[in-house]
Amino acid sequence: MRVLGSSVLALEAIVVLLAIPIAINNENVNSGLALGVGAAIALLMFLTIGLITKPIAVPIGWTLQVITVGSGFVVPTMFIIGGVFALLWYFAVKNGQRIDRARDLGESAA
Repeated sequence: MRVLGSSVLALEAIVVLLAIPIAINNENVNSGLALGVGAAIALLMFLTIGLITKPIAVPIGWTLQVITVGSGFVVPTMFIIGGVFALLWYFAVKNGQRIDRARDLGESAA
């Protein structure tokens, strides 16, 4: 979960930041509002990376996925991109813990 979850959230935060100018230019959203909300979502994603080993990271990550998909109401492309990242988050949560356990067992055996 450490590597997969962190990777998904880091890439997603970058995509959210890149969606800010699109929201401002194409969707005629208030620039201050778009910048503030987009930057806050990206910051929460980066902060969640710091919590990735804690149990609270998974529900926070799911909440961020819902927010990202919901941003599709402002930037319609985010429905698709947010959906893709939600799928990636699902696989990171499902398989990441198993991979971390296997890696920890491999390191302790060496």
